[in-house]
Amino acid sequence: MTIAIVGAGLGGLALARVLHVNGLDCVVHEREPSRRARAQGGMLDIHSGQRALREAGLIDEFFAIARGEGQDMRLLEPDGTLLLQEDTPDDAPLARPEVDRADLRDLLLDSLPEGVVRWGQAFESADSGLLRFADGGSAPYDLLVGADGANSRVRALLTDARPAHTGHNVVEVGIPDIDRTRPDLAAMVGRGTYWVLGDGLSLAAQRNGDGRVRIGLGFYDTTEDWLATSGIPFDDPAAARARLIELLPGWDPRVTALIAACDDAIVPRAITTLPVGLTWPSTPGVTLVGDAAHLMPPVGQGANMALLDGALLGLALAAHPDDLPAGVEQYEREMFERTAAAARMSTEMQAVLRRPDAARRMLAFFRGEEPAG
Repeated sequence: MTIAIVGAGLGGLALARVLHVNGLDCVVHEREPSRRARAQGGMLDIHSGQRALREAGLIDEFFAIARGEGQDMRLLEPDGTLLLQEDTPDDAPLARPEVDRADLRDLLLDSLPEGVVRWGQAFESADSGLLRFADGGSAPYDLLVGADGANSRVRALLTDARPAHTGHNVVEVGIPDIDRTRPDLAAMVGRGTYWVLGDGLSLAAQRNGDGRVRIGLGFYDTTEDWLATSGIPFDDPAAARARLIELLPGWDPRVTALIAACDDAIVPRAITTLPVGLTWPSTPGVTLVGDAAHLMPPVGQGANMALLDGALLGLALAAHPDDLPAGVEQYEREMFERTAAAARMSTEMQAVLRRPDAARRMLAFFRGEEPAG
């Protein structure tokens, strides 16, 4: 039986690893030409996804690359009022450690036998047990797993659902080597996440393992074309930084100083999601994992759900090695319920972030005084 995985992201690689651990072969087809073809993003908060790494036999290696200090958090209002500061003791359990996405992906890639991942194979279509790639190549399959992210091509084999804009747009910026270049701002941000919320706006500054502070500026209740109409000149980094500061009127200058100190890498992102609770009839020969199956707001659930998807699908297939459709059906029943709950929570959390009193509401949530929504 040929198991073909389209996409070498976290979900696809977790699936490949768990299959390998359980003695099942697979092939991962990835459109990028190599693992270093593009930057893999910032830090990930891994909590429920730790189960997947245990099933993959990689939990000790994960803890070796995870950053326990990344659990630190500072929560502020736009005027600079510090509402919450949590500093993690050095000997604290790694309940929700941060890890560089690239490091976690490398861990999974390095755990697979040579040749499992086939680079430079961009999926175009599938029919009658044959994958077709953009370069004209093809490959057989008995089970096709779409692990190809938000804009999945495999998804169309199962459902007409497409991602829709959420009214949330993000501009990503960053400060390289902050401890050396801006020790004052490094001390202000701390070792983990520095989060400023209010007035339908947010700033999340987060330490990366390479010394860079990655900053995401969130603009809520904005239109799908807002990034084009906001007046941010993305082709002029200095002017773009100035405009971003203008879009945060009344914010404490110590906070906006983070934007002024950023380098010239400025990346706009429109946030889209799939419908909460998306399902499809179980179909022999094809299924989905990760964002391809349940793209949700980015509030700390997506990567964990993708890891769990991969691991639990792998375990289900290993339990039914002679009946892959039965394994897929078992996986999908559990996945639909689990990820619908995570998507509802993520959507409720995003609704809170839109509120003028977002910081105070999040403080109450962290203290256990009220639900996020």
